[in-house]
Amino acid sequence: MSFRYTVLASVSALAAAGLVSGIAQASEHVNQRPDAPVEPAVHDVIVVTGYRIVTNIHVEDQVSPEQAPVLGPDAAGLVARLPGAALVDNGSVSGQVQYRGLFGPRAPVAINGAAVTSAGPNLMDPPLHYAPMPLVERIEVDRGVAAVSRGPGMGGGLNVILKSVGFGPGHDPVAQTDTMTAVRSVDGSYAAGGVAGAASESSYAELLFSYEEGGDIAFSGGDIPNSHHERTVYGIGGGLARGDHAIEFSYRRLDTGPTGTAALAMDIDFVETDMARLSYEGMAGGITLDAALGWSDVSHGMNNFSQRPNADPMRHRFTYADARTLGAEFAVGVPAMGGVLDLGIDREEAEHDVLITNPDNAGFFVGSLPDIAIERTGIFAEWTGEILSLDSELGLRADRHEDDAGQATTGPALPAGAQMLASMFNMADRAHEETTVDAVARFWRETDGDVTWRLTLARKTRMPSYVERYAWLPTGASGGLADGNTYVGDLHLEPEIALSIEAGFDWRGDKAYIRPTVFHRRVDGFIQGVPFDATPGVIDTPVEMVSNMNGDATPLRFANVDAEFYGIDADFGWQITPGWRVDGVASLVRGERRDIDDPLYRMAPARLLLDLTYDQADWSVSLEGEFVARQDRVSATNSETVTDGHAVFGANLDWYARDNVLVTLGAENVFDAIYERHLSGYNRVAGGDVAAGDRLPGAGRGLYARVSGAF
Repeated sequence: MSFRYTVLASVSALAAAGLVSGIAQASEHVNQRPDAPVEPAVHDVIVVTGYRIVTNIHVEDQVSPEQAPVLGPDAAGLVARLPGAALVDNGSVSGQVQYRGLFGPRAPVAINGAAVTSAGPNLMDPPLHYAPMPLVERIEVDRGVAAVSRGPGMGGGLNVILKSVGFGPGHDPVAQTDTMTAVRSVDGSYAAGGVAGAASESSYAELLFSYEEGGDIAFSGGDIPNSHHERTVYGIGGGLARGDHAIEFSYRRLDTGPTGTAALAMDIDFVETDMARLSYEGMAGGITLDAALGWSDVSHGMNNFSQRPNADPMRHRFTYADARTLGAEFAVGVPAMGGVLDLGIDREEAEHDVLITNPDNAGFFVGSLPDIAIERTGIFAEWTGEILSLDSELGLRADRHEDDAGQATTGPALPAGAQMLASMFNMADRAHEETTVDAVARFWRETDGDVTWRLTLARKTRMPSYVERYAWLPTGASGGLADGNTYVGDLHLEPEIALSIEAGFDWRGDKAYIRPTVFHRRVDGFIQGVPFDATPGVIDTPVEMVSNMNGDATPLRFANVDAEFYGIDADFGWQITPGWRVDGVASLVRGERRDIDDPLYRMAPARLLLDLTYDQADWSVSLEGEFVARQDRVSATNSETVTDGHAVFGANLDWYARDNVLVTLGAENVFDAIYERHLSGYNRVAGGDVAAGDRLPGAGRGLYARVSGAF
């Protein structure tokens, strides 16, 4: 069996026995760290590696992947190939993953088990921004909803595991490296990075590095404006182990340079981030112990003039955003009631601050999100075991939330209307306290007929984000919605409460597999932009006056509404002959307002992904087609436009130059189709090859090459 570099692995599916060369094997027995076990019935795992590993894994433990010609620097594009997932493309390194209709803060993302706090109020630096592809080893995805032990969050959670030499098997240290280099013609980009170090059974030390740079992405009509990127990551790590105890430490520094985000009102000037984590794992008297401390500090600058046309100095804006986070967690695992009971407590403190300036006018400055302080303390209990012959996971979680904001500041050059809004905000009661309760119950059972039945019931909650609550000044900051609207927050927002159910099965046979899931999620208090007042377009309030001066006469206000999500998704495959196989993913999701007749904004259209692969011992060729339906179920509230259906085709060749070196050559969009991805934003850059206000197109025809391996 063999690993391949860019391959998605759905942990419970099964490929045809022994016939797949160049596909992923990802099970709890292969390439998994002991601190990150996965259960195939409730997790998907994306394995990112480029070398062969001979294992003693049995046929029934193999995993069938979808082929994954990962393009570009964004790990979100890799996750978006899973059943139920889709890419929300706000920029080359600003992508988010929509999972069964949820994205942004509703779909929590962790890196090496630690939550990531973005600095940008428009999520120019979403959590996956901090996981460049050359450093990613694998990505774990909770199917449907996240376990309560993962922390709060409404949808399925993601945990990105970065490359690490880890602890070795022997007494003496052994040098190790795991690297990747890639080039792509459609944007003239290149990427290189990896990890190097030495490891023994009792200690390890490592260095990691990654650099990526690319220009504007080409399509058959020209270039996609402001789609260039530049990002550097470097860091160190290490660990010590004695008996049943281990301590590990990591530090990473990320520097993102000038990077375009055409779907947003500004571009990235810089993102400078420091992240550190100290963790402990141990066992005492049959009780497992886990503890960790994490810290991050993000400094983010963005502007609307250095990378896009803006000849009016009066409208030049430079925004500074900072985010600082400190987190701690502790958990114990004990045998209980025929299973394992995990008990834990976690604490997170975050600070955000956003200052808008005009570098050409010293008197123009405004603290639009001033000195936001957010604190959360959570406790959870999670039991895994067997109930009535069903494998089960039962979890209960409670979180205490506290948040507050400082005084809004304004410069003398600000209009009187904005100064009035700042005064009203400063006089308001800005402190909030809330307790939320989450519960998850999962059941699954594998039968003798190679079928695993699955059922998940959950009550999940989400607190309002700091933008949704504290945005007193009407601006385009929306937490990454990128719809061109102006938003203000609401100090009186309530938490979202979601009740969900999903059911499905995993079937695997000698030459085929399928994993369908149906789901329904009902959300009370869903936070959505609504018209600011009952007379949209009539400018009769200070908020509407200020918004109109900023170019939007119909601002939206974040409010609690009622919503629901439902759909079906599946992955499947068939080994046609010993050399030929087909793999596919199908996804359909609907999101609706329940209080009015209006679809929710930015719902992914129905999609079918098909791969046809021919395998040989040391190489394989794949042809891929992505078929996307027309999306005409669009939100009138968010001024969303319809997108037509499209089909895009690609091809790639994988060649194992050595057992530990994989070379990939490929072509994307081979017919140079012009198409719009529904989850891409609208162009905000004037004077380019895409008209301002039009939805941004997908990449045109191009070639790519990649070499990856471990030594």
